[in-house]
Amino acid sequence: MMKHLVVYREPGRFAGWPANFGMWSWGNEIVFGFTAGYLSAKREAGFHAVARNRPFVPMQARTTDGGFTWEVAPTPCELPGGRGFSADEHVAGALQVGPILEKPGVLSDPPGGLNFAHPDFALMGARSGLEAGARSWFYVSTDRCRSWQGPYALPSFGYLGVAARTDYVVTDANTCTLFLTGTKRDDMEGTVFCARTSDGGRTFQFHAAVGPEPAEGFAIMPATVRLADGTWLTAIRTGGRPSPAIEIFASTDDARTWQHRATAVDYTGRGGNPPALVLLPDGRLCVVYGYRDAPYGIRAVVSDDGGHTWCPPLVLRSDAGNHDIGYPRATVLPDGRVLAVYYYNDRPDGERYIAGTIFAV
Repeated sequence: MMKHLVVYREPGRFAGWPANFGMWSWGNEIVFGFTAGYLSAKREAGFHAVARNRPFVPMQARTTDGGFTWEVAPTPCELPGGRGFSADEHVAGALQVGPILEKPGVLSDPPGGLNFAHPDFALMGARSGLEAGARSWFYVSTDRCRSWQGPYALPSFGYLGVAARTDYVVTDANTCTLFLTGTKRDDMEGTVFCARTSDGGRTFQFHAAVGPEPAEGFAIMPATVRLADGTWLTAIRTGGRPSPAIEIFASTDDARTWQHRATAVDYTGRGGNPPALVLLPDGRLCVVYGYRDAPYGIRAVVSDDGGHTWCPPLVLRSDAGNHDIGYPRATVLPDGRVLAVYYYNDRPDGERYIAGTIFAV
């Protein structure tokens, strides 16, 4: 059984990119973030038809019944300078958060004393841009995202720019590993690495590069799980030659070294799309992604051997108006089904909205 649903939809609005924000779940109570701006007044059919002279506002959606009904409100966190985050590339300079971060005191030092094992804990990554000069920070919550503490600055880890999108693995109360994207040697995004705190969030250190820096194109937007046998798996969005894909990297030594394991998806459509990786109750793996070629829609692939091989794509839906879709987040519901959320459109000149799909694999 498969069910499609609408989480947030408003005429004239551009709601997008859940993958840039995060998703957190406690059984049937699930929260995820996205951002809401406005469509271009021209309503052109082009890619990312946003009104760049109007702000994007971070939003948060919550369900307590496993995804069937939702409450949506602005994300309850401090916005640096009152500006949105993780969307600078989509707005004019006067609305970007990047310049605000040049002022002293806008971002606080990490506080330490965080209990990553708290049952209601959540961490959210945030960023300004994508290339050299991009800065990143994070927020934390211990009340299931009803309030967020921060913003707390992240180091640059030796990169000229760091783009934080929420991807982390908690090892114990004091230890958390963040998966981030850094700039390449040409100052462009991106190459994936992980950083770790072992002192409750007081300090973060570079831990390892996840795969080599791409010679061409980019490797960005990791999605990570840890298997029962201790293996770490990260799904990464790649772009450039030979085609936009989703690659799987694995580590068997506590994320210190990484090896390429498989190509989960060899083509995700024009421009590519990030993966949402989840571990199913029976040990299988599922990657959800947006497919940005006709027929535009949302797809998934499944592995039953620890990510070494992947099934042909499962088409969850193929009714989108154009390729301005995807950027999913996903979680497993208590009954074993998968809930995926993503941004979508019905026609090229129509609003971009947040939709979801509940499905079994």
